Amino acid sequence: MSNHYRAPGWFTRNVFNQSVAFLSRQGISVLGSRILAVRGRTSGQWRTTPVNLLAYDDRRYLVAPRGETQWVRNLRAAGTGELRLGRRAEPFRGRELTDDEKVPVLRAYLKRWKAEVGVFFEGTGPDSSDDEIRAIAAKHPAFEVLPVE
Repeated sequence: MSNHYRAPGWFTRNVFNQSVAFLSRQGISVLGSRILAVRGRTSGQWRTTPVNLLAYDDRRYLVAPRGETQWVRNLRAAGTGELRLGRRAEPFRGRELTDDEKVPVLRAYLKRWKAEVGVFFEGTGPDSSDDEIRAIAAKHPAFEVLPVE
């Protein structure tokens, strides 16, 4: 596992994420946006962040464009979380994908959100080869969203 992480810029942190989070809390999804809630590794308190929920090939995924974020570390530790939209909270279990499994998922994610997150993918885009996407896959954790059993 790499410890690759890119911090969001001022505009993303203070304007874009705040706007998407506000709308998601009101029950309005912006291009699949949700509020991800995961218990903190040490505090046990709910931690929330806006995320893009990818629907691809009849499955759903969370991708970390910025790499090894706090939500990634918390989800690995907790194994479960909630996807919130307005008053609805959907409990889920996260299954981390292998780098090979990530290739079509990252391609679909970039196809949908490249304008928003492309800068974090080092010039790799939806039209890049499988080998090019596989080369950056380790830097972008991804989880399949599954029902809690």
